Amino acid sequence: MPRPTPFVHRNLPLLLLRAREALMQHYRPGLRAHGLSDQQWRVLRVLREHEGGLETGRLAQQAYILGPSLTGMLARMEKSGLVARQRCPDDARRSLVAATPDGLALADTLSDAIEAQYQDLAAHLGQARLNQLYTLLDELIVLPSHADAEPVEALMEP
Repeated sequence: MPRPTPFVHRNLPLLLLRAREALMQHYRPGLRAHGLSDQQWRVLRVLREHEGGLETGRLAQQAYILGPSLTGMLARMEKSGLVARQRCPDDARRSLVAATPDGLALADTLSDAIEAQYQDLAAHLGQARLNQLYTLLDELIVLPSHADAEPVEALMEP
């Protein structure tokens, strides 16, 4: 049996996950103090940037949350008075979601603390390196998909 090809590169997906968790350790205490999960904060942050609200599919895409997870989360956030849902005027099968005044006030309250965390990050990395990190991540995000490539299993010998 031939020897497997050795890994030459570091495990980038794992490093990105670890970097995300390292960052979130700084943000989570403030979010939890206000009763928010990471995902709920992402929803509020996205909705804060879209005054008229968003259709649920677009919200799921922009907050990077799977649709079924978003549905349950929105029900809880609606119960808490953070968001409101209504039927789309163009298509009654779809829903629009908007932050309520309470949801916007909470996002505004958290924005100062979140911004302070970003300032701290910029102080540690340097603004130029932080900007470089943003640029590299943006470039990574738009890399062409290899969805048409052969799955790894197809490359393995029987």
